[in-house]
Amino acid sequence: MPSYRYSIIGIDPDRTAIASGRNMRCSPKFSREVCKAIKGMMLDKAIDYLEAVIEEKAWVPYRRHKKKRGHHSGMKKWPSGGHPVKPAQMILKIVRNAEANADNKGLDIDRLRVMHAAAHRGRTYKAFIERAFGRSSPYFENTTHVEIVLEEVA
Repeated sequence: MPSYRYSIIGIDPDRTAIASGRNMRCSPKFSREVCKAIKGMMLDKAIDYLEAVIEEKAWVPYRRHKKKRGHHSGMKKWPSGGHPVKPAQMILKIVRNAEANADNKGLDIDRLRVMHAAAHRGRTYKAFIERAFGRSSPYFENTTHVEIVLEEVA
C-alpha cells in the first residue's frame, strides 16, 4: 500500500478508478497544462488526444506557463501552446494504467470520463557540473507527481 495520499477526496470507490505516477522525470509546468487539457474528456478521446500530442499533430494550450511563448496558427481557442511530448507520453502511461484498474474493477470502459487530472511538483534531483577555475554550476532536475481519476458516467 502506498504511503502517499491523493489530492482529491470524497470519491465513490465503486464508480471510480485511480492511478498515479510519482517522481516522473518531466516538467511539472508542462505536465500541469497537459492534465488541464484532458480533464473532463471521455477516456477514448483523452487517449486519442495524448497520442496526437505525442505525434505533434495536436496542440496543448498553455494557459498559465506561457511567457515568451509564440502564437501558433494551429491553436483554436488559445493563442499560445505547444507539443509537450515527454509529459504526454508519461501521462498516457498513467491513463492506460487507470484504464486497466477500471477494467479490473469491472467498470464499463466505454463510459469512463477523466474526472480528475492533477500534476504536482515532485522532488528535485540536485547535481553540480564542474566549471573552470574551481567553480561549479547547478544542474537540477525537476520531477512531477501526476494523479488520474476515471469516473463511470451514467
